[in-house]
Amino acid sequence: MIKKRFYNPAQLFIFSFLALIVMGTMLLKLPIALNKPISWTDSLFTATSAVCVTGLVVVDTATHFTGWGQVFILLLIQAGGIGILSFAGLFAYFLKGGSSYENQLAIRDFSNTQRLGEVFTLLKRTIAITFGIEAVGAAVIFWTMDDFNGAGTAERIFIAVFHSVSSFCNAGFSTLSNGLMHQQVYYNYGFQLAVASIYIFGGLGFPIVINVLKYIKHLINRLFHKWTTKENYYRPWVMTINSKLNLITTSCITAFATLVLFISEYNHVFADHSGIGKWVVAFATATTPRTAGFNSIDFAQLHFSSILFIMLLMWIGASPNSTGGGIKTSTFALAILNAISLAKGKDRTEIFRREIAGISIQRAFATMFLSLIIIGMGVYAISFFERNRPLLEIAFECFSAYSTVGLSLGVTGDLAEGSKVILILLMFIGRVTMLSVLIAFIKKARYTHYRYAEEELTIY
Repeated sequence: MIKKRFYNPAQLFIFSFLALIVMGTMLLKLPIALNKPISWTDSLFTATSAVCVTGLVVVDTATHFTGWGQVFILLLIQAGGIGILSFAGLFAYFLKGGSSYENQLAIRDFSNTQRLGEVFTLLKRTIAITFGIEAVGAAVIFWTMDDFNGAGTAERIFIAVFHSVSSFCNAGFSTLSNGLMHQQVYYNYGFQLAVASIYIFGGLGFPIVINVLKYIKHLINRLFHKWTTKENYYRPWVMTINSKLNLITTSCITAFATLVLFISEYNHVFADHSGIGKWVVAFATATTPRTAGFNSIDFAQLHFSSILFIMLLMWIGASPNSTGGGIKTSTFALAILNAISLAKGKDRTEIFRREIAGISIQRAFATMFLSLIIIGMGVYAISFFERNRPLLEIAFECFSAYSTVGLSLGVTGDLAEGSKVILILLMFIGRVTMLSVLIAFIKKARYTHYRYAEEELTIY
């Protein structure tokens, strides 16, 4: 039971993930989970990467872990993707026939719902949508696996389920050596498109997916009434501002990134593919940095400019309240909108005939600032342990870890123990967000209804 006098929601969220990581670390050290022995650091790294749905690996998941070990990783990914607090709230609700007012308040703060009555409705829908999309995704992936290196039906089902869960949770883990560069998947564009579609859904965020489903239902009802009663059945603002902004931002970034990478790598990394295959691989390469982490190409072979562009995509990340990480598409969009407003000489940010709340702008810039500070500290710390390693490789690993992406230039397993610990911390902080850490441990101001005299500072 959630005791508010002991823990605030941010503290509970953080401690829940810590407890899950500790449990996962011990599970992955069990003899039944391992084909080859691994150190406690590597076990902790793998558990953290799974719970924080990152996908960075220091050992090959396909060869180092047994079937049981891969199942443990799958469960950690699922729990981390949905959020351990969501599970705790739902179990308390179903097992006790309801939930306390304190529990609902805590989960409301975590899930970002506006009305208390929506808390468990959202959580139940989250579970239903998660398992529904993962089931459909697993079926589609299985359908694309006609001949998979002589694998039996049971093995192909497990591969399909594992990749569906890993995709929806934006984890990037794979039971195939070399991930989507595996010989049976490299030219299997149906498999790659299925995986990409699933992690895009996961990266949109549960509130947005639910809102889109509501909007589709509204459109169907509107068409039905138009055909039957000839009435214009219309409800305003079915699609929320949050959904519109994130969907437009996601679409624009995806289209722009696909085009840029297609042109940049057409005769380079994408040279092995032809026709529609180049577009599929370009699309997968453009979308996977936004926290999915599946490698359908060797990212170390990309042009220097493409690697820098990938790092920007990793930093932006997925949409809020999703299984993805990064600063989030809404944060990136608000920063651009605020800059445009300032250029126009306006003292407020507006979009879709609505004014964006000042607190949203403050959170956006605090998130961006804190992310760059933490990533910078990570780059500095790893540079201390890896004195002879190129800065680009270190920076790429740090951006990937903090944004819970899981992409690598192929150096993760070769890092020193100290560097791995730094990446563990970056993955954890990136998952729970640095702003949540500050909220959890900095005492809130008791009196906020007063204002001092306003003073402008020189900025530029």
